[in-house]
Amino acid sequence: MHGLVIKNTGSWYTVRTDEGLDVDCKIKGNFRLKGIRSTNPVAVGDIVDIVRNQEGTAFITAIHDRRNYIIRKSQNLSKQSHIIAANVDQAFLIVTVNYPQTSTIFIDRFLATAEAYSVPTVLVFNKTDILSDEERHYQEMMMRLYETVGYKCVAVSATTGLGMDAIPAMLKDKKTLLSGNSGVGKSTFINHILPGANLRTSEISDAHNTGMHTTTFSEMLELPEGGYLIDTPGIKGFGTFDMEPEELTSYFKDIFHFSKECRFNNCTHTHEPGCAVLKAVEEHYIAASRYQSYLSMLEDKDENKYREAY
Repeated sequence: MHGLVIKNTGSWYTVRTDEGLDVDCKIKGNFRLKGIRSTNPVAVGDIVDIVRNQEGTAFITAIHDRRNYIIRKSQNLSKQSHIIAANVDQAFLIVTVNYPQTSTIFIDRFLATAEAYSVPTVLVFNKTDILSDEERHYQEMMMRLYETVGYKCVAVSATTGLGMDAIPAMLKDKKTLLSGNSGVGKSTFINHILPGANLRTSEISDAHNTGMHTTTFSEMLELPEGGYLIDTPGIKGFGTFDMEPEELTSYFKDIFHFSKECRFNNCTHTHEPGCAVLKAVEEHYIAASRYQSYLSMLEDKDENKYREAY
């Protein structure tokens, strides 16, 4: 039999077969993906083959080729990766300008990784209802920045329903990965879209203005209008994995646009004479925050840089 991995608890996987059965499976033996050292060789969204043994236990025996995936460095093992989800049509990155604050470095790292693996991304600015005038102005500036770069942005409040009416049409018939820092309201967002999901939510830690994990595993939730919403645990940092410095420019749409005018083909956009990117940053055609994110990713080759709390 083969089917779709709809849940990953770390030790068990739930596979929805072509016949519509949900089967709990284990990985057979020392199952590893060719060429990818990963803490989770099987990810939610994978198409897999499964077999049952004589005792009735089901095992995953093979993974079909992936169309795409979102990957990041494993939090604890610097040489290994963690695949967040596979075979997705789009990603919704839930961000908040406060309660907690999502840093632009985190946003840009996620966007660059999504670009690298061909996953279109929408930025969803949540908790709009509790922002001060100053915070709302900052959110508008952020949205303008990312819309100028080429990303769709929506402002919502998953708690009050503000702006949420437009969301179901954007999700229809698509497999959508939902990601973001802990505490940005992913569970509240899902509960609004799927009232029957009843996902746990938690308060923000006042001491650090950070979120606390409520989702502990990845799961695909079927949408009534067609498609799936992929719920994932909140993440603090987003360490990029397996990106070469010379490729990085092409994952920043705005920097790539200007890089074609650089004097040198192998320009790193850090110090070279005749660098069109440095000139564009100086003249504010490229946002300083985006350029800083690019520099931080260049430094990822340095040991443990990604471990900092972004």
